[in-house]
Amino acid sequence: MSAVLDWSHNVYYQRLLLRHLPRPCRRVLDVGCGAGGFAARLAQRVERVDAVDRCARMIEDARRHTPGNVTCVLADVLLDPLPGTDYDAIVSITALHHMPLADALEVLAAALRPGGVLAAVVLPRLDLRREWPVEIVAMVGHRLLGVMFLANRLLRGTHAFAKEHHTRTGMPVVLDPPLTTRQAARVAAAVLPGVRVRRLLFWRYLLIWEKPIRPHLGSWRTDVAADPVRHRRLDS
Repeated sequence: MSAVLDWSHNVYYQRLLLRHLPRPCRRVLDVGCGAGGFAARLAQRVERVDAVDRCARMIEDARRHTPGNVTCVLADVLLDPLPGTDYDAIVSITALHHMPLADALEVLAAALRPGGVLAAVVLPRLDLRREWPVEIVAMVGHRLLGVMFLANRLLRGTHAFAKEHHTRTGMPVVLDPPLTTRQAARVAAAVLPGVRVRRLLFWRYLLIWEKPIRPHLGSWRTDVAADPVRHRRLDS
């Protein structure tokens, strides 16, 4: 029964990231695009989408399921050149916890245009000591929404938040993400002054940063240049 009531938190939070796209927004980078579901949705809102993933199987699936204004690229954002620069927005759903956060944020921030937005939904490590009330509400809310989504499937045939098992999709699974929400917030703030990080209800956190239009003292680029080693040290 629990499997019947299960649903995709990643798909659920796509709408949240869409609300953070800047205006105008012509070109977007989707980091860790997976099978291309979110990239296809972005393509309905913007002129061009570059969808990047380091898994060849995922990129093959994405190329089959995305429209012509999506370019799917097999690449690791920490090792390979990005397909473009000066993006209006860079988005990511449950991919940044697969890589050192500080290093990833530096690379992605450099690829944004001034005024561009970095918006990511990321999986945090469990932090029961500080977040146990949220965990309890999440467990109850997950089941309640599961019942509602099941009713919609049975009555209306809708599958808005259908979840596919990772053994079928080939998506990598991280059982123990490296950073709690609070640790991620501290790491992100050291790289991107002014970044906002907050815990979401359903086992994710949201990271939002707008690149300054005018460089100034204390900006992310100035800080990194002054002490590049500090910005590659993960918070313990």
